[in-house]
Order: sequence, then C-alpha cells, then structure tokens
Amino acid sequence: MTATLTASHSTFPQRRTQQELWDGYFDAHYDGSELARKVFAGTGIATRHGVTDPLVEDVSGWSTQQRMERFAADALPLGTEAVRGAITAAGLTPAEIDLLTVVSCTGYATPGLDILIARDLEMPVGVQRLHVGHMGCYAAIPGLATTADAVTARGRTAVMLCLELTSLHVQPPTDDAEQVVAHALFADAANAVVLRPGEEQRGLRVLDIAARTDSARSALMTWDVTDLGFRMGLSPRVPAILRKHVEATVEDLLAPHGLTAADVPGWAVHPGGPRIVEVVQKKLALSDEQVAESQGVLRDCGNCSSPTVMLVLERMVAGGRLERGDKVVAMAFGPGLTLYMALLEVT
Repeated sequence: MTATLTASHSTFPQRRTQQELWDGYFDAHYDGSELARKVFAGTGIATRHGVTDPLVEDVSGWSTQQRMERFAADALPLGTEAVRGAITAAGLTPAEIDLLTVVSCTGYATPGLDILIARDLEMPVGVQRLHVGHMGCYAAIPGLATTADAVTARGRTAVMLCLELTSLHVQPPTDDAEQVVAHALFADAANAVVLRPGEEQRGLRVLDIAARTDSARSALMTWDVTDLGFRMGLSPRVPAILRKHVEATVEDLLAPHGLTAADVPGWAVHPGGPRIVEVVQKKLALSDEQVAESQGVLRDCGNCSSPTVMLVLERMVAGGRLERGDKVVAMAFGPGLTLYMALLEVT
C-alpha cells in the first residue's frame, strides 16, 4: 500500500506589497538604513501576507504571551479554512478523516490547532492527531513522511496542515543584519493536503524520503524563543553550506530508485531566499522552467516557513506541465543545518 497526496488547499491573511511594507513601516523601523533598504529591494519578493499589518499595528515590542494569544486567535480560522478546503477538494467530508497532522513553529497553545480544528470541523471524536513543532522551514517534509507512513501502514485517510504566522515575530529595531534579512523575507500562510491509501489514487504518491543534517553548522540558522517573541538567526553562509550538501542528498534520495537528477522533471525547491533557489538550480543543473514555481512562490508569497514547499507543489500541480509517471523532488531547508527531501510520483 502507498500514500498519495490527492488534494491541496492554501489560505492567506491580508496582503501587502514589499514596497508598502518598507515605505510604511520598516524604513522608519531601521531608521532609514541604506543597507536595510537594499536587502528589502533585493529579495525578489513583490507581495507578502500577514495576520498583523505593521502599517496599522506595531508588534515589535509585544511580549511572547501577547504574540501567543494572537496566534491562538488568528491561526484557528486560517487553518480551519485550509483544512476544510483540502477535504472538500478531495471529495471527502471531515467525518472521513482518521488522522490530522499539524505542522507549525510560530505559535503554541494547548488545546492546540489539532484539537480545535478537529472540533470545529466535527471530525470523529476518535480522530488521531499529531503535532510537529519548532522544526522550522523544512518541517513539512518530515511531517509528510510521518503522515504518509501512517496512511501506508494502517490504510487511514489523513490531513496535514502546515501553518505559520511569522508576522507575529517582528523584533525591536536593531543593527543586526540577520534580523533585517529575516524581516525582509518571512510571511504568513497555511496549506493543507489530504493523503489517502491505495494504488488507485490520483495525485502525488510518496515514494521516499531523505535527510541530511550538518550539525557542525547548527549555529548558522536558529529560531530562538525570547521574551519578545521568536528571533531568527540566519547566517549569510547558509547558501554555501546548502551548496555543499544538496547534490549528495539528492543522490541519497534518487539512487535507490535507479534515478538521477536528470530523470526528474519536477522540482519543488523551498525558496528560503533568492540565493537559495539560485544555488540549487546551478548545483543540480535545473532549467529556469524547473524552478519557476519556486521563484513564483517567493515573488508572490515570500518565505512562509513550513508551508512554502507545499505552496510550490500546489502551484506545480495546478500548472499542468507534469504527466502521469513523472517524478517530483520536494526539498526544504532549515535549522540543523538540515536538508529534507521527498521523492513523489505523479499518478
């Protein structure tokens, strides 16, 4: 038995252009810094979404408690809409869901989203739940792996929700360049996918998973809980470390199936930033078409942490350029320093 992603649905809060965010808030936040202006202009991002609008409310001085309270208020409707949309797109009802997986690293409460979404959508009282927390931008892939394993081993139908509200974690003004980059890149989104068992399902079948962690470089990307929300650490050395490992990790994923990168037409590359996509494209000799969806998600949505690679997959499937039997590699990167990849097949 196998597990197949049969439906996907994404939801977003309010949208602002990158220029609006700079002109209306971050220009003053960084005291007119020319470096900060160049960072914002060089991201390749046109628009981003956020549950908080910095032009209306400044959350940079909020306590972690205030941010968690806001997460609880805003994440539930956004996540519920995504899960409902995916279930409907799959031709199912909430009563047919056996497992709900929630992936998030930007807010916590108990009872959590897994409990409250199951309640509000009237899933069975016996629905099983899993929370994947604080893994960061790559968390969708281990979440997918674990959920797919449950679907495959036990013949259950599952939903996986990836939801991040990074806009809640704007930090106080600082000269730290890593904070400038984080504030220029990150945004909010939710994506839900349905996974179903059986060889007859149409969608993206999960074939395999590969991971690689360079623990000697663990300090290069961090996500620290502070008294003023969560603070991102993001070294400019990250793309170089990914360049070092991405080819070998792809080989780990593909070689057991007798495949090489040249055999794979579909590439869902987590667009952590413009340099990330460029490094992967060059190292793997991918065409502009093969990274178009990744660049498009970065342009239209920014880096939404864990949902981002799922947004790329959703856009790729909707584009219609893949055919049955085509292989797809989905890859994401995050703290560790970690690379996580999934091999999928169009069915």
